[in-house]
Amino acid sequence: MIRFMILFMFLLVSAPVFAAESEAPLKDVIAALEKGYASFEDVQAVFSQKTVIASMKKEQLGNGTLLIKKSPSAAMFRFNYLKPKQQILSNGREVWFYQPENEQVIVSKSSDVFRGGNNIALSYLTGLGRVSKDFIASFGRDRVDRNGDYHLVLTPKSPTPLLVKLELTVSGDTVRRFLRDESLKGHFPVVSSVIYDAAGNETWIAYSNVRVNKGISDSVFNFTIPKGVQVIRQ
Repeated sequence: MIRFMILFMFLLVSAPVFAAESEAPLKDVIAALEKGYASFEDVQAVFSQKTVIASMKKEQLGNGTLLIKKSPSAAMFRFNYLKPKQQILSNGREVWFYQPENEQVIVSKSSDVFRGGNNIALSYLTGLGRVSKDFIASFGRDRVDRNGDYHLVLTPKSPTPLLVKLELTVSGDTVRRFLRDESLKGHFPVVSSVIYDAAGNETWIAYSNVRVNKGISDSVFNFTIPKGVQVIRQ
């Protein structure tokens, strides 16, 4: 459950309409995406999430706030879900999954959560991910949408049960800034994402009120286990 949630960490930013005749080639969109990841230190936002469970033909909705901070050796993140009421956070060493309604917290080592193919998620959280290294990339059926944002289809070179395909919408504003050789500092490059797993489930996530490089304290990513809560260590 925790590792599945980690894969949701892609953010929403807005971009103005972009003329179709100025569309960028795939290599430049990928380069802008990679440089955009490298340009941020921390991100905070409001998120909305929808998961379609294939076997049940059922939708699950969620929303809340998110904080992510890069560090040289590990990713720090915090999902504060309002619906369903829960928290998922990590200080880079441990990951906590707290469900207050069940009075339960699952504690895992960060290294275990990101073991094997799941280190793709870790690399993007720390901003060190390389799309060209981890994925085979192509444009989606509609290369550019009406807002001027680019649609990428990314197939992992080493698929896992949790991730067999990833669709990203990349900010057209980020791509244009990259082509003009402008600074991408303060810009997060991803508008939205859809994650597909091996069971046919789809998870869509989008963010609003995005704020970048505001200097989030490391202490925000520590969790104090409430008294009386059942602790399950994995």
